[in-house]
Amino acid sequence: MASNEKKQEKMKIIGKILSVIHKLIEFIVRGLLLLVAYISGPAEMQPPIKDLTLLHSATALATKIRNKQLSSEDVVQSYIDRIREIQPILNPMVEDRFKEAIEDARKCDELLKSPNSPTVDFLAKEKPLFGVPFTTKDCVAITNMKQTAGIVCRKDCIANEDANVIKLMKNAGAIPLATTNVSEGAMWWESSNCLYGTSRNPYNTRHIVGGSSGGEGCLQAAAGSPCGLGSDIGGSIRMPCFFNGIFGHKPSKGIVSNHGQYPSTHNDQQDSLLGIGPMCRYAQDMLPILEIIAGSNAEKLNLRSKVDISKLKFYYMEDNGGQFLVSPVDREIKESMTKIVNYLEKAHKIKATKIQIKKMKKSLDYWMAAMTGGDGKDFSYELSNRKGQINVWWELIKWFFFMSNHTLIALCTAGFEKFNMKIGSEKHTKLMQGGRELYQEFRDMLGEDGIFLYPTHPTAAPLHHEPLIKPFNFIYTAIINVLGLPATACPLGLNKQGLPIGIQIIGGLNQDRLTLAVAEELERGFGGWVPPSITA
Repeated sequence: MASNEKKQEKMKIIGKILSVIHKLIEFIVRGLLLLVAYISGPAEMQPPIKDLTLLHSATALATKIRNKQLSSEDVVQSYIDRIREIQPILNPMVEDRFKEAIEDARKCDELLKSPNSPTVDFLAKEKPLFGVPFTTKDCVAITNMKQTAGIVCRKDCIANEDANVIKLMKNAGAIPLATTNVSEGAMWWESSNCLYGTSRNPYNTRHIVGGSSGGEGCLQAAAGSPCGLGSDIGGSIRMPCFFNGIFGHKPSKGIVSNHGQYPSTHNDQQDSLLGIGPMCRYAQDMLPILEIIAGSNAEKLNLRSKVDISKLKFYYMEDNGGQFLVSPVDREIKESMTKIVNYLEKAHKIKATKIQIKKMKKSLDYWMAAMTGGDGKDFSYELSNRKGQINVWWELIKWFFFMSNHTLIALCTAGFEKFNMKIGSEKHTKLMQGGRELYQEFRDMLGEDGIFLYPTHPTAAPLHHEPLIKPFNFIYTAIINVLGLPATACPLGLNKQGLPIGIQIIGGLNQDRLTLAVAEELERGFGGWVPPSITA
């Protein structure tokens, strides 16, 4: 017993030393990156919005189209023009279907003009996004479009069928417009790859857009699409939403079909981590899109049931308790949490409870255990397009001579996985049990009327390449994937550097409607998405 306590004390000391070293490295590298950015000249700005059609929510556009106040073709053309305007600066898009989208829009308009035109009520109920364009990350299949996941050896892979969520969006009348950029293999939180390059933050192009649904987050924030779809296995919806100042929702596990997402998962545990969900500028658009893509599972969520915010119980944590090698939460993000707590008390007489869940300090360990694959199906397997495994060490040598088709972080991730735990090992079994115990703690706390407020990320959008020295900061979102709970990313304005900040709103299993309702309430209280400058 005494020996075990000595060992734990020794590990704590080592951890503290590593944390100090890590903070010093962060400080030095960030300083160098800022110096390089200063020397390279001022950041580019996204162009102002000139077409006010771009300021409508997807829900409002659908209403105006079916009431013939706007034509679908004009709406689609407005977004095509906007994408062409921002693409050279921000690089969010990877492939378009502009010609096909215009044809689809004309068919919508012709149907509305025909003698057999469906009624407005019919469209509102059966085709709620009739004539509205949407976009999706490159990992989600659209028939006859590339589905590369940012991997060079998949550059010619064409999807031969729609992902289930795309089918459901089309059935609801929505029109696919383009696909957007991701990180290589969708396993990193900066959207950069050797096929399509790097996407840049609309609020400051020196900063990242997040990943892996980063191109989608960027495109939404820059008003290049009224709504879109992302996928999230460790925060890939919520981090891009946070960095780009928009809304996004990771659904409860098992609600939205993952069929047609690439890379697909290798076991049920990984599948329970992955979720496809909406990304949009306006909170009101999330619920109808979730209702559409959930398909027959939507009835499990009772989405149309009215939510009384004042009857909910609120809990919050300002950080995860200080996990080693994870950056401390920025003061402005903590201050925004305090503002929310004060707002809830003033507006709804709600007294939020500050809590400290000790197991959150082991978030990274729980996620790594849950992500563990079997039979050699690790990230080096994915990077080969599932045709064997790349030689990570040889590719690293090639990378130093600018000869590799892989990004440095993808190779580092693949190398790191070689040392990961094995399924069924004592360590893996213990960590999986710890994750289940943490879920039980949340289930007991949240019940069917609880909300947990938690940082989405410890800092605002880092500079390009900066995530390399803070690789584990994604764990604030990833732990929620382990729990399988619904989580909504909610923007809360800009920090002093002009970069978006926000929060994630977490509810009990299948209580998605609660997190969505709270996001709408906070949008009313704090303003939501901050648009670029507007020239009418």
